[in-house]
Amino acid sequence: MLVETVAFALVGLIVGAAALLSLPAYFPAGRALTMGTALGSALLTGVIAHFTMDGRYPAASIAISAVASALLTSVLARPDLAAGRAPAHRHRQHRTGGHRSGGPRAGAHRRHRPA
Repeated sequence: MLVETVAFALVGLIVGAAALLSLPAYFPAGRALTMGTALGSALLTGVIAHFTMDGRYPAASIAISAVASALLTSVLARPDLAAGRAPAHRHRQHRTGGHRSGGPRAGAHRRHRPA
C-alpha cells in the first residue's frame, strides 16, 4: 500500500503540473489550489479504488486515480475568464429605457449586477 500511495501522489502532482503548464490561463485560482486539488483527489480516489478492489489490481487503482484527479482538477478550469475569450453577450450595449415606476432613474441606463 505504501508504494501505491507514493504512486498516487506522483500521479496527482503530474496531473496538476500538466494542467498548469498546458493551460495556465484557464486556472485563475492559485497554483497551490490547483496542485492541492490534483494531489488530494488522486490520493483519495486511489485509496478508495485500492480498498474497493481489495488491492488486487494496483495498475487499475493508479489509472482510476489519474482519471479522477484529471476530472476533479478540470472543475477548477475557467475558460470564460481566459484572456481574449470573454463572451460577446457580456459586452453588448443594452437598450435604454425607463423603469416602469417612473422614479428618479427613469430613462437611465440599466446595468447588471457585477459578476
